[in-house]
Amino acid sequence: MNSRQRRGVILLLLSVLCALGAFAGVLSVIDDVNSKVGPEVSAYELRSDIAPYTALEEGQFKKIEMPKRWLSQNAVTDLAAIRDKIAVTTLKKGSLLQSDMIVDQPALQPGQQEVAIMVDAATGVAGKIRPGSSVNVYATFEGARDSDPDQSKIIVTNARVLDVGEITALEPDRNDRDSATDAVPITFALSTLDAQRITYAESFAKRVRLALVAPGGATTIPDQDRTYELVTDK
Repeated sequence: MNSRQRRGVILLLLSVLCALGAFAGVLSVIDDVNSKVGPEVSAYELRSDIAPYTALEEGQFKKIEMPKRWLSQNAVTDLAAIRDKIAVTTLKKGSLLQSDMIVDQPALQPGQQEVAIMVDAATGVAGKIRPGSSVNVYATFEGARDSDPDQSKIIVTNARVLDVGEITALEPDRNDRDSATDAVPITFALSTLDAQRITYAESFAKRVRLALVAPGGATTIPDQDRTYELVTDK
């Protein structure tokens, strides 16, 4: 091997050593970044503002991934934590959900009582009403006399649902082919007057239906809009 060949071999070895050194440097940087960032975990970001005391649902949050070491200790990493919870204050869009933002739903507030009624499983619930939901209760009544029109009335507004029971089969009424065959027990938190109204409707109305109120959408319905008759519809 002459001197030129020896120089070529030496340069080749130096190139290989430089490449190995650069590769080792890249690995060192990656290891350093990984050590600083750490493993990623799931967290949850608010899709929109949530009003205080609103019942929480999974659809209100967006799942994101971020380094575990960047999360606070009270960050919520599992949406099971919002079950039967309400917002303790106004929650802002884009904020990360944390455990100190939510509290347990109160079962009853002062002046309220638990009242349970059976509601037609097909027309009254439809699988979308859950504990914590707010509903308006509609009831249809036949006219007291043949000449009196049938009426649909809003019996209770913004009734808070405490519990939704299991579907129960009912014995059909031989005199009423339209009677419900399956019903669900729904437990509400109501004032004394609303409890009387809803109990009356269950006992004497031809049908009771529940209308789900959108979160944060509770409103007062004027008295003139609480009763509907087909003959007066223009």
